[in-house]
Amino acid sequence: MDFPIKPLITLLAIVNPIGVIPFFIHFTRNLSLSQRAQTARVAAFSVFVVLATSALAGLKVLEFFGISLASFQVGGGMLLLISSMNMLNAQPAESSGQDVDDGASRADSGASIAVVPLTIPLLTGPASISTVVIYAEKAKHFWELGVLVVYGLAIGLATWLALSAAGRIGKFMGQTGINVMTRLMGLILAAIAVEVMADGLIKLFPVLGR
Repeated sequence: MDFPIKPLITLLAIVNPIGVIPFFIHFTRNLSLSQRAQTARVAAFSVFVVLATSALAGLKVLEFFGISLASFQVGGGMLLLISSMNMLNAQPAESSGQDVDDGASRADSGASIAVVPLTIPLLTGPASISTVVIYAEKAKHFWELGVLVVYGLAIGLATWLALSAAGRIGKFMGQTGINVMTRLMGLILAAIAVEVMADGLIKLFPVLGR
């Protein structure tokens, strides 16, 4: 297996931690600074876990639950679409219509947001998982799988650095700027969700692609 830096560059381009910063600012708008920092750490660690698990277990995890990658795409796309609807209204992705006032509840919400939808499917969706699986299948030695795990750790670190800078970006933009950006990103996210679901549906029902 040809194993220099190419898998790392490919995964960084797909995961794109910088591109998730607007979503992170929106999803954590009701959290304190310490809770945002915790959310960033949980998201970064979750990214590492997903990539490392994909490298070591591959599609066997999805197969164990009887889930195809195409079904994963459709489900992930639906989750993105729901989040985009909330963003178009400039509301938190997991808001129930009222602000979360209790500190413990907000901490739990931050931990939840860090995993879904930040880590899955925004950061590590079907594309990144399938990419890791493809490289893992090409591995001829166990140490090459270890390299993929190290790449996952590097991407998790990059995610933490990017999300940790989100607070300063938010202060620079202000609430009005964030609301405008939120609605624009919600529209973009809705389009991405449709693309993800369409690709999965075509794989599940090839007749749709004719």
